[in-house]
Formats: sequence, C-alpha cells, structure tokens
Amino acid sequence: MKQAVTAIFDIGKTNKKFFLFDADLNELHEDYTHLPETQDDEGFACDDLDALRAWMREKLDFVLHHKSYRLEAVNFSTYGATLVHLDAAGNPLTPLYNYLKPLPEAVETAFFAARGDKARWEVETASPALGMLNSGLQLYWLKHVKPALFTHIRSSLHFPQYCAFLLTGQRSSEYTSIGCHTGMWDYARNRYHHWLEAEGLRALLPDPIPTPPTTTVQLGGQPVRIGTGIHDSSAALIPYFRLSGDQPFLLLSTGTWSIALNPFNEEPLTVEELERDCLNYLRSDGRPVKAARLFLGNEYKIWSKKLAAHFGVEYERHRHVRFDRQWYEAVRRFPAPVFKWESIDAPARHFDAMPATDLSRFDHYEMAYHSLLHELTDLQCEAIALAVGNPGSEGRPQSIGIKRVRRIYLDGGFVDNEVFIEMLQMKLADYEVIVSQEPLGSAKGAAMVMS
Repeated sequence: MKQAVTAIFDIGKTNKKFFLFDADLNELHEDYTHLPETQDDEGFACDDLDALRAWMREKLDFVLHHKSYRLEAVNFSTYGATLVHLDAAGNPLTPLYNYLKPLPEAVETAFFAARGDKARWEVETASPALGMLNSGLQLYWLKHVKPALFTHIRSSLHFPQYCAFLLTGQRSSEYTSIGCHTGMWDYARNRYHHWLEAEGLRALLPDPIPTPPTTTVQLGGQPVRIGTGIHDSSAALIPYFRLSGDQPFLLLSTGTWSIALNPFNEEPLTVEELERDCLNYLRSDGRPVKAARLFLGNEYKIWSKKLAAHFGVEYERHRHVRFDRQWYEAVRRFPAPVFKWESIDAPARHFDAMPATDLSRFDHYEMAYHSLLHELTDLQCEAIALAVGNPGSEGRPQSIGIKRVRRIYLDGGFVDNEVFIEMLQMKLADYEVIVSQEPLGSAKGAAMVMS
C-alpha cells in the first residue's frame, strides 16, 4: 500500500526546495535546487517564472508516479513582498519583479504627495517605507509608470497564492502574505488600507481568508487537497507554538534576512521603531506579530567573500571557523567599529564619517572573522530587543499587549555557525537561547496547516 504524503514547495530567494512529509510530519524526501535568474523588462535580475513552473511540474510528476507514495495534499511556503499580476485568462502579465529592484524616487515622492503623511502611513500599515519591498507600492508603480500594461491586470496575487492558483485556478489571498510589510493592511481597523480604494487598486486584490482552507483538485487521476500557501517567515513560527507549549517565545529566523518574530507583543508600532526596520507581520489567523528585520545574511556573505580575497583563502573557509574565546575578547576591546556595512543601515553608526574598512589591522583570517561576527551579533541583539519590546521590569505590571519572553528559538541558515551562536548566547545571557533542531521550519509549518 502506498504511503500518504504531503508535498511542500518551500521557495526561497536562493534555494527552491521540495519536501514530502508523512502524516506525523516526518520528512520522507527532500530536494534542493537553484534555478538561474532571468531579467525583467528593465534588465533587473529576477526569478524566472517559466523555470519555476517547470520545476514544480517536474516535482509533482515525481510524486504522482512514485511507486511508494500517494499524494494527499500540497502547500506552498514562499518569500514575500512579491506579486504576480494576472490577466483575465489567468496568465502572468509581468515578470516576477524582484523586491530588491529600486523604486524610482519620483514614484515614492508622488505617492506620499497624493496619499498623505509618510510617517502616518507607516504607522497605520505597520510597514516602513521600503520601496519595492512594500508590494503595495509595486502596484502603484505599475499603475503610474506602465499604465498600458496595468490596464490589462485583472488580479494581483501574492507569490504563495499564485503557486496555489497554478493547481486550483482560484484567485485568493491570506493574512500572512498581506501582513508582510506590504503597506496594504490597516492594522488598527483590521482591513485593507483605504489608499488602495482611492487608487483603484482594491478590486485587484482578493479578500483574505484564514489559513488553512483547502481546495480539492484532481491530480494524476486522484483527489489532492491544495493549500492557499503561506509566507515563509510566518510559516516558520507555526512549529514553535506546538514546541513551546504555554511559554512565550521569540523566533530568530536567520538567512539572507534575519527576522526576529515575537507573536507575544501586540503593541502598536512607534515611528522610531519603524525607522529602525521594526514592523508587524500577520499570523495565519490575522493576529499581529512584532518583527525586527536585519539584512544580516546578505552582509555576512559580502564580507565572507571580502575576507577570503584579502587573506587568500577559499571562500568556504568561513564554514569551518571554530569559536575562540581569546579572539572574541580581543575584538571586543576594539575602541570603534571596524566594518562599514554595505547593505545594512545601522542608525547608531555615522557611515559618512566612518573610514573604509581596514582589514590590514588583522593578523589572520580567524581574528577578522571573529570581529565581523562580533559586530553582526551586536546588531542582531539590538533587533531582538526591538521585537521583544518593553514588558516592564520584574515585580511591576507588564505593559498591555506584551508577554514577557524568556526563550529564543534560533533557526535557519546560521544554526550551524558556532561563532554566531556562541556570541549570541553570551550576549543574551538573560534568555534561554535554543538552537532549533527543526531545520525545516517554514516547510514544516506549511505542512502543519494542512494536517
């Protein structure tokens, strides 16, 4: 008898992953691939939708024809801040625009001139103004910069829901994708923000439905339940609710973006917090999650390459550095920051006045690497403090909307980085820092909502 399985497409910016889970959420199969990027209509790098669809078909064919598996359900976990714009027939009208694509300054200026105070918009939508990372502004950009193309759009789907649409033909939306710094959601009123109506964009966006409604379709001559899809950072939270029981926790999900997610802080965001890249996400039930983002993995990759080039070692050297307490104590005594970040905006640093990074001060690679991780973990601790909030001191009533967090789960790309973990644990001595043994957080979360 064939074993019933749930298939999960876990689609990141770098790796595209395919998993099969059994009924007890044990991983039975995994497949990682890297799909070559293409370019959009303006020459900016982006994911290739044709290649992505072909890969998905290949993986579905694999499981549908497997002698040992019976496909029972499919769900999707993908990166956010990405929309697919469909015509009346359901065909994509545009490339899969990259959220790192610069938004023309004139477009952002015109938007806030028309739609009011920037700080108020940020507070109401719990979204720092981030250009194309605000997927609502992607729609605004299309309307005003590419009007001939825009007139043919009949619906705009978040990336996870587009993946589901490929199998169901249903155009849907759900909370975790809308709540991903889109600039679309009014958190105080718990509905789409009124600026979308004013711009004539609301009709392109389906009403959100809570996860986990499913649609049953015929695949390979058998009924298969298809999920609505879920934003990967929100999906990564789901296994930890079960793991933590009644204990409030914070999840530090690491990778290209390091995101500190606190589902136990529902306080409204302040202007200062938004300026420091603190924002709200939404859980699958529509409740807010306070989050603080840091482009840590991207910066780490930049400097891992630079360190390797400077010291004449293999790039992969960074994967094998062991923590050394003496080197750590030495770099802690440096009077000023060494690294001038290239993709992180650290408000406490005055980059214009900072000299260029001088790697010649280091005698060897390992010392420079410890210095890099020391400065990155300092930034990480600041981001965690933002997401934790201020629940009040011991013995005093806690602030409304905040539960005291004492446990931090760490998952994602940095779980195997000994130097990162050792430094973080020392700097967060007041917390129980648990390195997750759930390496498939977002994929397992997407599978859990189907069970």
